[in-house]
Amino acid sequence: MRAVLWDMDGTLVDSEKLWDVAMEALYDRLGGVLTPEVRAATVGGAAENTMRIVYDDLGLPLDPAAMADSANWLHDYTAGLFDTGLPWCDGARELLDALAAAAVPMALVTNTPRALAERALNTIGRHYFSAVVCGDEVPRGKPAPDPYLRAAALLELDPLRCLAVEDSPTGAAAAEAAGCAVLVAPNAIPVPPGPRRQQVATLAGLQPADLAEIHADLAGPQRAVAGNRRDRT
Repeated sequence: MRAVLWDMDGTLVDSEKLWDVAMEALYDRLGGVLTPEVRAATVGGAAENTMRIVYDDLGLPLDPAAMADSANWLHDYTAGLFDTGLPWCDGARELLDALAAAAVPMALVTNTPRALAERALNTIGRHYFSAVVCGDEVPRGKPAPDPYLRAAALLELDPLRCLAVEDSPTGAAAAEAAGCAVLVAPNAIPVPPGPRRQQVATLAGLQPADLAEIHADLAGPQRAVAGNRRDRT
């Protein structure tokens, strides 16, 4: 394991509850009622996908300008909630500190737009991360692999050498598609199992050595296959 790539909302900080409040406010503004099923479908999603889900659910025309306006309103509303303070997820801050002390490179990989992520970093701390990749800085957000591929490239590492830490099905799918091993600590919704995913109930108590062991267990066979392919070329 050469680096750890962190999701933000629901993984480092328990901000999904604030997104719940913001999404309910958006639905009120648009004249609808947010259902648990729709909220679950939007957890961890990119802004464009989220707005498509919302507008489909409300039977509104998929007008790009209106959807962009709603996304901007949602992000502005959420920024105000972020500024009141973000609670840490259990064990996240301690694990960040331990990884930093062990000189393990880290990147923040989030679907949240840069302007809003910067507000969150006021709480989390920018000093932990050698790179930050936001949803509005890649061609496609999660569940596409683009954010994780960009983070690995910024760290000048093969994604196979990186462990991603995620809490949602959307994020886990993105990290897995990029080639990362994935440590999943579910928050708002369950995350399906997968051959390159290991789930934990909480990050509390985990140490860098634990993450290195998890990465080795998940990534070892795929690294061996990749190495064999290189040997034959």
